[in-house]
Amino acid sequence: MAPKAKARRPKADSAAATPSDQARKGNSTSLNWPSMEPVMVAGDLALDTLLADQILTVKLWTVALCKSYRTFLATLPLVTTPGRPKRGEATRVNDRFHVDDEDFAAKLWSQTALQALITNPVINGVQLGDADKRNLWGGDVLGLNSNIRIYRYSKGQFFDQHYDDSNNVSFPSSSSPNAQPAKTTWTLLLYLSSPATGCQGGATIFHPEPSSKRQAAPDPIVAELEVGLALLHRHGKECLLHEGQEVTDGEKWVIRTDLCVKR
Repeated sequence: MAPKAKARRPKADSAAATPSDQARKGNSTSLNWPSMEPVMVAGDLALDTLLADQILTVKLWTVALCKSYRTFLATLPLVTTPGRPKRGEATRVNDRFHVDDEDFAAKLWSQTALQALITNPVINGVQLGDADKRNLWGGDVLGLNSNIRIYRYSKGQFFDQHYDDSNNVSFPSSSSPNAQPAKTTWTLLLYLSSPATGCQGGATIFHPEPSSKRQAAPDPIVAELEVGLALLHRHGKECLLHEGQEVTDGEKWVIRTDLCVKR
């Protein structure tokens, strides 16, 4: 169940939520990313449901590809989050790097199985029609947000309970010199680490609300780390309260972006 309106909702920090702010800081470029190969074939993959209309997962990247990216990302100038968050922001302790990179976002969308799985979604064995697709994704899907966020959580680091905001963005158009208005509707977290790489803890935990005040809160939904797993969850007004569990050993590496739809 989506959260009810609240006077104050703990949010992710503004730097992570606002691409234009980061672009003004100078990280608007195209990095020399590793090749996005080997890829997993879309026909061999499926969207798995952790919570209907709210949380989906898919094994998107191979173990070898994740290893290549962990090595590359470790060379970037990651910055540790401030110890004290701003008013209304959730406490987060990690190292991160942001870049506005349309080329990487386009490759992550089109050179992996994401585009096929999201534009022609099959949920619980049912192929969705056009209206159901728009309802699921929050509009007509364009692709991925060019605001790419890299997160590394080391031992003792975590992300406290929070909600992810929806943001208005400008999406590049192949048919026009002008970008088209868009908005983000789902968070995408691509995990590059797991217990298999030495990372302990760090699961993403969702906290659904009860249907009424008389009912007990449902059990938390836990998305465990798995190398190459992509986690998609709704954000904005329909976002569930969630957190990044503390890492107790090793390192948790995540690539974060968002699904964009027409605005």
